[in-house]
Amino acid sequence: MEKIIAAKCKKMAEDIDSVFPLEPKIKKAFEDINRELFVPAGFKHLAYKLDALPMGANQWISSPLTVAKMTQYLNPDGADSVLEIGCGSGYQAAILSRLFRRVFTVERIEKLIVEAKRRFRDLSIYNINARYGDGLLGWPEFAPYDRILFSASASEIPEEIFSQLKEGGVLVAPMEKGGRQIITKFVKRSGRLFSQELEECLFVPTKNGTV
Repeated sequence: MEKIIAAKCKKMAEDIDSVFPLEPKIKKAFEDINRELFVPAGFKHLAYKLDALPMGANQWISSPLTVAKMTQYLNPDGADSVLEIGCGSGYQAAILSRLFRRVFTVERIEKLIVEAKRRFRDLSIYNINARYGDGLLGWPEFAPYDRILFSASASEIPEEIFSQLKEGGVLVAPMEKGGRQIITKFVKRSGRLFSQELEECLFVPTKNGTV
């Protein structure tokens, strides 16, 4: 069974790479993480498709292609710590765990964070720190972070989050703009955020000011 799953993950990584060329380390991360563990039982036959899937609590697990894009836009090479805003199923954090020494992830829906922690244990992933709370407050105790990733769309980057990004650090978020969502990359220089719009996307939005 493990060989079958490994083959499916490898094929999925190749499918992603064929439409969005991946850096070798990032491609390897997608080959290593069993995506089936992160999707509901009734959707396991669709786990390796490049599509978003429902996962309960009126939330969605992003398509592996989107997860790959967000990961690569972070420029993880050489970075030590990353903060994820919106843990969801935990799949994005699991991918990040293969690329960063320390991963911090926050989720506002308690059921989801409990399930995500269980998956991390099942996969013997020990470098992810996950907690239940308001993601838009970040996790100041361990700041500053080399990288910050929003796994839910936002209309703006809260000052609380901006202050937790290290000087020279990169933040990637799907930003709401004119009725669209655009993956946007921010770099912090001299205490200011400089942005670059990358491409349109579709994410679950932040809810009531929290993610």
